[in-house]
Amino acid sequence: MGDSSLALGTSVHKALGGGSVADVLLWRKWRGGAVMLVSATTMWYLFEVAGYNFLTFVANVLLLLIVILFLWAKSASLLNRPLPPIPNMEISERTIGIVADELQVWLNCVLSIAHDITIGRNLKVFLKVALSLWFVSFIGSLFNFLTLVYIGVILILSVPLVYEKYQPHIDEKLSVAHRVFQEQCRKLDETVLSKLPLPSNKEKKMQ
Repeated sequence: MGDSSLALGTSVHKALGGGSVADVLLWRKWRGGAVMLVSATTMWYLFEVAGYNFLTFVANVLLLLIVILFLWAKSASLLNRPLPPIPNMEISERTIGIVADELQVWLNCVLSIAHDITIGRNLKVFLKVALSLWFVSFIGSLFNFLTLVYIGVILILSVPLVYEKYQPHIDEKLSVAHRVFQEQCRKLDETVLSKLPLPSNKEKKMQ
């Protein structure tokens, strides 16, 4: 944590990409943040509190939208009014390429971790993955998926803003916590992991 780019002076806005998304997450474009927060709250209330069915709700909204656009287009042709301002909804090849490249990076990362666990028998990676999956499973048992997504939206709209405002103090605390964590991992490695019987490279090749 203490050696991260943010701790070395990179702004939170730049670390988030420096574009419109960063502006929304840091509430520099407060309308975008407000729309995102209100939309997430409305969706959570409708499906979690009011008990609406998601598929039925989406179908009804799309049906209402199609009816409005159809009537608008019909009335526009009869009254010589402009047609509905519908944008050209196409996904460019460049966008597909960017998504595919990002997906390839993530998949290669997952496959590399799987290789380290199964073939390389890396005990440290195995423990990290196992603990991470257990933590996700534990959090998932406390909330349903929709509530978890809503909590995630609240966090991404609040944590970057708080971090940007109190970055020096938070970096200092994170640096201390990181050193303590590293020290505990070192002790665990020296007292437990290093004493576990792991196959050597020669044994792996023979197998």
